Amino acid sequence: MSYRLEPVLHRTTIEERIADLGREISRDYQGKQPVLVCVLRGSVYFGVDLTRAITVPHLLDFISISSYSQETDPIGIVRITKDLDTPIVGREVLIVEDIVDTGLSLHYLIRNLKTRSPAGLRVCTLLNIPARRIANVPLDYQGFELPNIYAVGYGLDYHENYRNLRDIFSLVKEET
Repeated sequence: MSYRLEPVLHRTTIEERIADLGREISRDYQGKQPVLVCVLRGSVYFGVDLTRAITVPHLLDFISISSYSQETDPIGIVRITKDLDTPIVGREVLIVEDIVDTGLSLHYLIRNLKTRSPAGLRVCTLLNIPARRIANVPLDYQGFELPNIYAVGYGLDYHENYRNLRDIFSLVKEET
């Protein structure tokens, strides 16, 4: 099976939107020091660029989750494979995601982090694909809403490929 890449978002468009998100987040967290929880691996690119755009003091930590599912069952099982190093009890927490599609992994992560008693818990995602949503999850900050495509680039992958692309593309199956 072969694929082609169709451009979706150019790097300058991504950069401009991240600068806007940084201003919004800085305004909303004025006088606070939030913990930004970057969800590995895909959101690393977005997370790093977002931290540079945020002007209020903040901490950056990482969490990694894996979901295991059958081809016919999108629900699957989610587990934490790398936990936070920073305690979040009584802290403002901002989850930084690369993409929210089904919402299942994010739903699990929100439930898990809420058990740790943060003062507040918000979500910032670069990409939102509501057409695939199964679990209702709150999105406080959103970069872009996309149609039902398979997005790659800027940290997003297909079998660990394409993360390094600076733009975002739709991965489209070639008809053979």
